Amino acid sequence: MPATPESPAGPTREFAANDYDGFAEAYEAENETSLLNAYYNRPAILDLAGDVAGRRVLDVGCGAGPVFAALRDRGATVTGFDASAGMLKLARRRLGPDAALHHGDLADPLPFPDSSFDDVVAPLVLHYLEDWTAPLAELRRVLKPGGRLIASVNHPSVYTLLHQDKDYFETVQWSYDCDFAGQKAVLTNWHRPLHAMTDAFTAAGFRISVISEPPPAPGAAKAFPDDPAARKRFMCFLFFVLEAS
Repeated sequence: MPATPESPAGPTREFAANDYDGFAEAYEAENETSLLNAYYNRPAILDLAGDVAGRRVLDVGCGAGPVFAALRDRGATVTGFDASAGMLKLARRRLGPDAALHHGDLADPLPFPDSSFDDVVAPLVLHYLEDWTAPLAELRRVLKPGGRLIASVNHPSVYTLLHQDKDYFETVQWSYDCDFAGQKAVLTNWHRPLHAMTDAFTAAGFRISVISEPPPAPGAAKAFPDDPAARKRFMCFLFFVLEAS
């Protein structure tokens, strides 16, 4: 959920949902400096990752590569994975020809051996999936014992804040309009209650180490003086650090 929904009542249907190939350039441009990504999601993921020097990290849903680049700058050996060929093209442009980038769907088996990585980061990825069982099992498989899955998802309260007549406890698909650097887009995600998330994590063999609702990064209020969310207000993501047992 990289942009604030424009219309809780429903999306404009002429745009294909989750068409990251179609709006890749606009998405990259918007999120280089956006409040939700540049001052919230990315810094929170990197803060939770901490010192990654010498660690092997899989960036799931790497997009155009900003988290990949930051982790690599901190000394990690990073592999990127994304379902959008358009986003991977931009990642290659950012990261260079030698970057390890893979095209694939998280709903399918991952193309990596068991225990390949010390960490997996999955920023704003899991909420695109209806069923977390197989994807989490794969992420657990490619992690070393004791490795970490660091993930962010839509906060489960967002769906019911926008749709107050809906059932919080239901796992349900929903869509919303976005604007990326002036280009209209539609995103479709799956809402699930918090207990459904934590149950899925533990069933996949993860121990929940951290659940975080961080404030925006320093500088957000100055960069976005007219946005109340930049002044340590509740935003819209929930962050987890999970340890592979």
